[in-house]
Amino acid sequence: MFDLYTIIFLALAIFIFARLRSVLGSRTGRERPPYDPFSAPDAAKTGNARDKVVTLPGRPVPPPAREGEPAPAAAERWAGIAEPGSALAAGLDAIAAQEREFDAGHFLSGAKAAYEMIVTAFAEGDRKLLKNLLAKDVFEGFSAAISERESRGEKMETRFVAIEKADITAAELKGRTVQITVKFISQLVSVTRNRAGEVVDGSPDRVTDVTDIWTFAREVGSRDPNWKLVATEAA
Repeated sequence: MFDLYTIIFLALAIFIFARLRSVLGSRTGRERPPYDPFSAPDAAKTGNARDKVVTLPGRPVPPPAREGEPAPAAAERWAGIAEPGSALAAGLDAIAAQEREFDAGHFLSGAKAAYEMIVTAFAEGDRKLLKNLLAKDVFEGFSAAISERESRGEKMETRFVAIEKADITAAELKGRTVQITVKFISQLVSVTRNRAGEVVDGSPDRVTDVTDIWTFAREVGSRDPNWKLVATEAA
C-alpha cells in the first residue's frame, strides 16, 4: 500500500507535468519562425530588385574613389614604408597577396634584430648561429672570412651603438620565393686585435657609421617563419 507521502509526491509530479505540457507542449499559431540570419526583412522582399540589397548596420559604405586616385586601404597600407603606386608598393602588395599575415613593420623589426645578431655572430665567429640565419652560399662566404681571421690569430670585437635607420628598398615575389631588400644605417664600435692583443684594424674608442644593404628571403607558405640572408652589399 502507498503511504501518505508517496501519494502526495505522485500528485505533485502529475500537477507539474500538466503545467509544463500546457506551456511548452502546445502551439498557438502565433509562434515566430526559426531565426534565419541570412534572410532579408519582409519589407525588402516586397520591393523591386534594387530594394533587395540590404546594408549591414555598423558598416557604412565608403564613397567611391576618384578616377586615378588609389583606394584608401591601398594608400594607407604601406604608409611610412612605400609610396602609393611605387614599384616597392606593388612588390609588397604581391607579397601580401600570397602571405596574408605579412606585416612590413613587423618584418622590419625582425630584420633589425637579425642584422644585429648576424654582425655580432660574425665578429664572435659563431658559425652555428650564422648557419641558421644565412643562405648556404652566404654562410660559406662568412665562414671563409672567419677561418681566414682565425688563421692569423686575430680576434674581432663589435659593439652596436644604434641602428639609426632601416628602410625597405625593394620587394618582389620570384616564383614561390619572397625577397625583401633592406638598407641599414648603423653606428658601431669595431676593433680587430692580433695574438698579442694589439689593434690591427678599427678602434675600441671610435664610433663608425656603417651602411649595409641586405636581402632576406623565405619560401611562401613555409612552416619555418624565419627569413634568411641571401645577399649582402656595402653601400
